[in-house]
Amino acid sequence: MTEINLTSANFDSEISAGVALVDFWAPWCGPCQSMLPVVAEIAAEFDGRAKVAKINIDEEPELAKKFGVMSIPTFKIFKNGEPVETIVGGVAKENLIAGLEKALN
Repeated sequence: MTEINLTSANFDSEISAGVALVDFWAPWCGPCQSMLPVVAEIAAEFDGRAKVAKINIDEEPELAKKFGVMSIPTFKIFKNGEPVETIVGGVAKENLIAGLEKALN
């Protein structure tokens, strides 16, 4: 499964049910670029269990503001449309997986 690109138009419909990892990022952000392969691996590993989505904060500044994103990359884990965990910065893949597993259980 590939990552879903979220916008204001599809955010609610994509995130309203189940568990999702949402990556707030921008193309010019070095740490965001270094996390791209990690996020892609997680998308593949959690296919069918959780969604993995991305929000380009340059294109969707209102979503970044709505969720209080002050620096990128910021990862938010949602469960049934509600944010349940926030992880900021370039982090180990295991940190993101642990957050997803916690939300799934």
